[in-house]
Amino acid sequence: MHKYITLLVSFLITAALQAQINPTPNDFEKYPIFPGCETTPISEIPNCFNTKFIQFFIEKFEMPSRVNEEQYKGQMVILFEVTSKGDFKLLNTEAVYAELKDETQKVFDQLPEIQPATYDGEPVYIQFSMPVKIPLSRNKIGNFTSSEENTVANTKKENALEAHAVSKELEEIQSKDFDRKVQFESQLNIPFSHEVYSRFDKALNQVGVNTHTASRPFLYDVVNGYHNFDSIVSTLQLDKKSWFGRKFFNEHMIRFQGDGYWFTINPGADLALGTETDDRKVENITYNNTRSVFIQGGIGKKFSFYTALFESQGRFAQYFNDYARSLRPDGGNPAVIPGRGIASEGRGGDFDYPVAEGYISYTPNTYFNFQAGTGQQFIGDGYRSLLLSDVSSNVPFFKINTTLWRLKYTNTWSSVKDVRPGVTADGAFTSKFMVNHYLSYNVNNKLNIGLFESVISASEDNGGFDASLLNPIIFLRNVEFQRGSRGGNALIGLTGKYKFNNHINVYGQLVIDELRLSELTSGNKNYRNKHGIQVGIKYYDAFKVSNLTLQAEYNQVRPYTFANNDPLLSYTNTNQPLAHPYGANFREFIAIARYRTDRWYGNARIIYGQRGFEDDINDVFFGGNILFGSEDNRPSDNGIELLQGNRVNSLYADLEVGYLINPVTNLKAFINPIYRNFSAEMQTDTVFDTSTLWLNIGFRTDLFNWYFDN
Repeated sequence: MHKYITLLVSFLITAALQAQINPTPNDFEKYPIFPGCETTPISEIPNCFNTKFIQFFIEKFEMPSRVNEEQYKGQMVILFEVTSKGDFKLLNTEAVYAELKDETQKVFDQLPEIQPATYDGEPVYIQFSMPVKIPLSRNKIGNFTSSEENTVANTKKENALEAHAVSKELEEIQSKDFDRKVQFESQLNIPFSHEVYSRFDKALNQVGVNTHTASRPFLYDVVNGYHNFDSIVSTLQLDKKSWFGRKFFNEHMIRFQGDGYWFTINPGADLALGTETDDRKVENITYNNTRSVFIQGGIGKKFSFYTALFESQGRFAQYFNDYARSLRPDGGNPAVIPGRGIASEGRGGDFDYPVAEGYISYTPNTYFNFQAGTGQQFIGDGYRSLLLSDVSSNVPFFKINTTLWRLKYTNTWSSVKDVRPGVTADGAFTSKFMVNHYLSYNVNNKLNIGLFESVISASEDNGGFDASLLNPIIFLRNVEFQRGSRGGNALIGLTGKYKFNNHINVYGQLVIDELRLSELTSGNKNYRNKHGIQVGIKYYDAFKVSNLTLQAEYNQVRPYTFANNDPLLSYTNTNQPLAHPYGANFREFIAIARYRTDRWYGNARIIYGQRGFEDDINDVFFGGNILFGSEDNRPSDNGIELLQGNRVNSLYADLEVGYLINPVTNLKAFINPIYRNFSAEMQTDTVFDTSTLWLNIGFRTDLFNWYFDN
């Protein structure tokens, strides 16, 4: 059995800096060897080590200006170790000033690796305690003598060595000072929030950069190359000395960093209290009470992980409550909260809606990133997406991002749910499989184009999952054709963006669910011409006002787009659209202004929409509600008009002004007034005129988007 011994040495610098070194005078033990002491006789190695180390320390130590300015006279005491590998490790520094501790650490970071101490020919660690007089001019290097008074006891040495070998293994597992750069340089997703993403949208859209901004969420390490998170967070740090102040305003609540791994644990909240004017509601007080915890970390430089748990109760504005209840699933639960998930009935008609999400991310090289988990995806540069959006509930997914040359190729395989009563079997909701491919290409310094395709496949005998859909480079439309018209629902899309300069760019989307050129050119307005368009413009630093961004967007989707003759194959998840929240048969105008300065921000948004609803009287599907209607029930083949059915005009406006409490966790305080006016051509039980003013104030950990503009 190998023998080890702990060589505890008291290393004292007196007023004349005469150090008292206490090596164990034993033929089996040898002191560590500092560079320059290699040829020193073994009996003189302790003195040589002491002299070289003290010289190095004094030469490299730069006295902090604050210590000099305050003419401090005293001492600090440092405890350090030379490990069994010959590394210097600073264990503790006792000092009046934090600056003295920081400077001591800087000196130890510069110390070289040396030959470690040995016992019986085997490397062992050795610890030292050293008082240092301040100012340094009070110290001088003197003679060094040895003493046996404090030598480690030699009795029962073998048993003591075995105990040390076991305990030392755990002692060496120590945390490092946490460096927040590990998060910003990781393969974690930046939580997708429109407000958060607006902070670096301009940086990613400069002329000439090889970025791909339509496939979201983004990875930290990709964005960090254009938007230095650590530097920006540093400018937002507040001078907080207390533990609570640092954790609440500047840092992660729990953070740990070891040798090659790290993780953080944070509580989260979405606490809002509000009031609304809709007189249909007995209780006009609204609230949302979300408590959450989210954990993220990394192992090595290639593997990252994230998980979050949300426990929520809420009562919203009446129009939002009505919409949530219109999405209710089979099984007795009363509602689906848009963008979150299925809700159970709470007290007094309130909703209780727990949510869980998480993923693992692996980046083996500069070309590939693999992710698997549960969450949301978004395709597009706009506020809305006509291809794939985050307006529905979380879904399980597997995703591959491939980036090379001027290309980025994103493949996503997901499992979505149909929760209607008619398709529930034995209490289990029906699963649908969704496969998406998106190819983004930077044509030149200013122009980007993209190609999107998607297939929804039902998990039933005549439309089960086809293994050919696993191929990431196949044309999905061809797979759908081979499977038959009712074997799947495929759509394709085009995206584009053009940067006029570093301040202005235009973007757009075209989605095609079904299109026959002969019918399109004939002008007969055939129902098969199922498509939608988006056109938008962004203006950064508008009118030379730094950090002011203006955005305008127009969206239009013809009736029956995203729908299917079999509603099971509609482009939906958990009774919600997978693209635009209106579904189809609408047009929409959006204007957005965003501004930020330091930790303050403000967002203003106006949305004017026109939609064609079902009339709730005739058994006719006019093409708006893409889940609960079959296109087999269309009024005719030709003469299909945009906004047909029960025409509704809506106006939505909101203003959010907030303060970023913690830039590391995205905790915010906010006030958010909302105005919504809804005017229907025909008053029915489910579609009728309403006008609402809704005011919210609260705190939110901004990890996802809320869409109250349905």
